[in-house]
Amino acid sequence: MEETISLQEIWQTLKKRMRLIILITVLAMLASVIATMFFMTPQYEANSQFIVSQSETTQEQQITQGDIRTNVELINTYNVIIQSPAVITDVIDELDLGLSAGQLSNRINVNNAENSQVVNVGVTGPDHEQAVDIANTTVSVFMEKVPEYMNVDNVSVLSEATHDSNPSPISPNLTLNLAIAMVLGVMVGVGVAFLLEYLDTTIKTEDDIDKTLELPVMGMISTFNFDDDEQQTSRKKSRKGGPFGA
Repeated sequence: MEETISLQEIWQTLKKRMRLIILITVLAMLASVIATMFFMTPQYEANSQFIVSQSETTQEQQITQGDIRTNVELINTYNVIIQSPAVITDVIDELDLGLSAGQLSNRINVNNAENSQVVNVGVTGPDHEQAVDIANTTVSVFMEKVPEYMNVDNVSVLSEATHDSNPSPISPNLTLNLAIAMVLGVMVGVGVAFLLEYLDTTIKTEDDIDKTLELPVMGMISTFNFDDDEQQTSRKKSRKGGPFGA
C-alpha cells in the first residue's frame, strides 16, 4: 500500500529539525562571505565608446534613413573586427600585456543598443587601470585598422574610459552571493531534515506501531518515575513533622 504524507506531518518534520535547517543555512551563508571576501578576485570594468557616423566625404550631403541603416549594419562587422587577432595582437604588443589573443578577446565585450550607432567596448579584469588602458587602446587600434580593411572613415571616439582612484568592482557581488547561499542552505537543510526523518525507523507513537507491525494497539503502559514518587512521600512526611510524627 502506497504511503502518503500530510501537510501536518511535513510541518512536524520541519519543526522538529528547525535548528538543523537554521544551522546549515547559517553555515552556508558564512561560507559564502568567506569565499567572496578572501578567495574571489575582484573584477573591474572599463568602457570606451565610439560612434559610427556618416563619412567625411559626404558630410555636406543630406543623411538619409538608408545611410543610418547602413551604418548600423556595419556595426556588426566592426564588432567582429575589434575582437579579431588583427586588432587584439596589436593591443597586446602596445601594452605588453603578456596575454594570448584568445585570453584578451574573452575579456572584451563589444555591444550596441538596438538601432544605435554608438558602440560600447567593455573590458573586464582584476586591474582597473589596466582595463582602462586596454579599452582605450583597443578603440584606438581599431580606428587605425578599419580604414585599411573596409575603406571607410566614419568612426570617431565618443567617450574614452577614465581612471578612477576608488573603482567599484562589478564582481563578486556579496549581496547576491549571500542570497544564493541562503536559498541553497535552506534547500539542503530541508533535504537533510527529511532524509534523517526517513532513516529514523524507531517506533515512538501508536501510529508507528500500526504502520510498522500492522497490529492493533491494545493499550498503553504509562511511565512511572520512582524519584518523583520518593520526593512526594518525603514532602508528606515533612508536613506531618518528620518521620517520627508529632
